[in-house]
Amino acid sequence: MEMTGQSFSRSFVSMLLLQMITPSSEKFTVNGIEEPILAPLGGKMELSCQLSPPQSAEHMEIRWFRNHYKKPVHLYKDGKNLYGETISNYVERTELLTDAIGEGKVTLRIFRVNADDDGTYHCFFKDGDFYEEAITEVKVTATSLETQILVHPPNTKGLLVECNSGGWFPQPQMEWRDSRENIIPPSSKSHSQDTDKLFNMKMTLLIQSTHGNITCYLRNPVTGQEEKTSIVLSNKLFLWSTVWKLILGLILALLLTSTMVSSVALHRRLQRAQIRAARNSSQSPLRSRTCTEYCLPVTRHTGCSCNAVPPWLVGILIVSTSFIMIVSLIFYLHYKKRVPVSDPHFELDVMWLEDMTVILCVLTVFITMIISSAYFRLRGFLQN
Repeated sequence: MEMTGQSFSRSFVSMLLLQMITPSSEKFTVNGIEEPILAPLGGKMELSCQLSPPQSAEHMEIRWFRNHYKKPVHLYKDGKNLYGETISNYVERTELLTDAIGEGKVTLRIFRVNADDDGTYHCFFKDGDFYEEAITEVKVTATSLETQILVHPPNTKGLLVECNSGGWFPQPQMEWRDSRENIIPPSSKSHSQDTDKLFNMKMTLLIQSTHGNITCYLRNPVTGQEEKTSIVLSNKLFLWSTVWKLILGLILALLLTSTMVSSVALHRRLQRAQIRAARNSSQSPLRSRTCTEYCLPVTRHTGCSCNAVPPWLVGILIVSTSFIMIVSLIFYLHYKKRVPVSDPHFELDVMWLEDMTVILCVLTVFITMIISSAYFRLRGFLQN
């Protein structure tokens, strides 16, 4: 019995000495934060991890890194912080809280959070040849409080409304809605990133008729925070389409008036010439049988022409031809594929389009008036 007790005592002491000599032989796991950490832009965030089972980590190497092991965000080794090995983006921005390091818990604090801090972080513990790590995901968020709606001058295409908002991270969801909260498909949507990698959003809407009030909605996909700006569109903003049609109508009315006045004047002149010819024909029965109502006199010496086209019909043909040319020109210019709404030069292109349409229409009318006037004058001259 004494031998058995002594053997047990020796075994117990040997095991105790072995544990004291090799404290690092016990394996461990690292537990991090499982849920993504939301870090507000410009603020600070804390990343914690814990050894399991709890044990002192003062003698261990503790390394926080992103994608590359050899590029640490923060490094603790041999009982001290090695700031000289930290990558440049995190210099003087990190602090390792070691109040509970005796229990295997450490916390990395990062100051002045920016967009580059978004992503995954590895919490790495190494004790001798044994190591373990935990991965924590960080989502940087920024929501802009400044959203502007710009209303461009109306044009023949419609009314262009533009929504701008900057300083978002990550890229927000953006949409137009009407007064009934129905989504309106945008004409264009684009984004850019500034030097701080924050998103600047731009969305346009080309409206041909009033929607009452429209709202620009933006939503941060991480936090769910929404920002919105509304604007009420007056019916007076859509009068330009009516004004534009009135301008073209006046141009066509000028063409119609000028051409038809000339043709009617010539028609009356021919009628008076026909009456004179009828009076003269009373002295010449042979000549009276030659000229009829639709056989107009050509000259006073050559008698009548039964193939002459009535002036009013010529005027109608001229007006119809010019009208078809003008309408075809307008359709070609306005429906030809041109600068898209998202292009910064869209407004300038529409202004050029409107000016060119008016100029070409006026030129067409002017040339037509000259041709018709010359034709009717020449024909009237031949009747004398």
